[in-house]
Amino acid sequence: MTQFITRRLFLLIPVLLGVVLVTFLIVRLIPGDPCVTMLGERATPAKCEAFLERYGLDDDIFTQFWRYLGNLFKGDLGDSIRFTRPVTTLIAERLPLTMELTLLAMIFSTTVGVLLGVISALKRNTFIDTITMIIANIGVSMPVFWLGLLLAYFFALTLKGTPFALPPSGRFSAGLSPVDLAQFWGLENPTGLKAFIIELMSNTVLVNVIFTGDWKLFWDSLRHLILPALAVGTIPMSIIARMTRSSLLEVVGLDYIRAARAKGMVERRVISKHAMRNALIPIVTIIGIETGSLLSGAVLTETVFNLPGFGTGLVSAILARDYPVVQGFTLIIAIIFVLVNLIVDISYAYLDPRIRLD
Repeated sequence: MTQFITRRLFLLIPVLLGVVLVTFLIVRLIPGDPCVTMLGERATPAKCEAFLERYGLDDDIFTQFWRYLGNLFKGDLGDSIRFTRPVTTLIAERLPLTMELTLLAMIFSTTVGVLLGVISALKRNTFIDTITMIIANIGVSMPVFWLGLLLAYFFALTLKGTPFALPPSGRFSAGLSPVDLAQFWGLENPTGLKAFIIELMSNTVLVNVIFTGDWKLFWDSLRHLILPALAVGTIPMSIIARMTRSSLLEVVGLDYIRAARAKGMVERRVISKHAMRNALIPIVTIIGIETGSLLSGAVLTETVFNLPGFGTGLVSAILARDYPVVQGFTLIIAIIFVLVNLIVDISYAYLDPRIRLD
């Protein structure tokens, strides 16, 4: 197992280099001048010349790439052209929200999806099976932005003034914000990787609350994330439900399941101990794919609920021709996908002992 993990981590290096190269070339092929995009009507030839020189965009593309690669190996993702702030700071501000939204959405979609799939498989060709699959098909067919607006209207307006009312937008209520852990711990101006980790922890509400004990902030953040998590988790829930049903139906017809039943084993134990373990492999694959997709940014959901997450940050950077931000965010997305796939592959060996990763 250790050998497999080490090999996969080494393979991560050429994958990330390829992502950096492709992203670097693609963002520079996007039509439009970054100077004109950023300065608008103030983009005179003299100002554009100074702009390009300031950000090194007047050099040939090979020089720009080697300079960026050299800075990357030092852990420097550059500064945002639009905000004149380090890209690592923007990542530390936006990634925690997307991580929290993904975690909540996947808890919902996995729990409900697997439950619906198991019920549907055990009640095959019955009324319950039909109803659960109708729910799954409706869930996978609904546009995220439409469902998000519908949820916001129902829970924020229709249920306003009731205990079930939920906030329709934003990450926190007015006046609430995470405590800066650097100040909380008395650290003065941390730099480099240390500063990035502390800022990432500060903006991750669950981590922040563990250190500060501000549970009011935690519950407020949770209430703000319920509706976005339901909206973005509905499609994965439907896919997981359908995959669970088909995978479980395939397994329950095998010889070893019939043998377990013939020995007099209780049906619940047959399903939970024998059938589900083998049926989980394709389900875990789908969960991994959906988790990676959500961690790369749920753009529509973040837009509908006015959440400053990773997806909206990447889209706004693309529209503004903010090359360092696009490259930095894309690199983080690639790392996330590779690590999620690694976790999924490792889980195969645990679920099915016949699989030997080494």
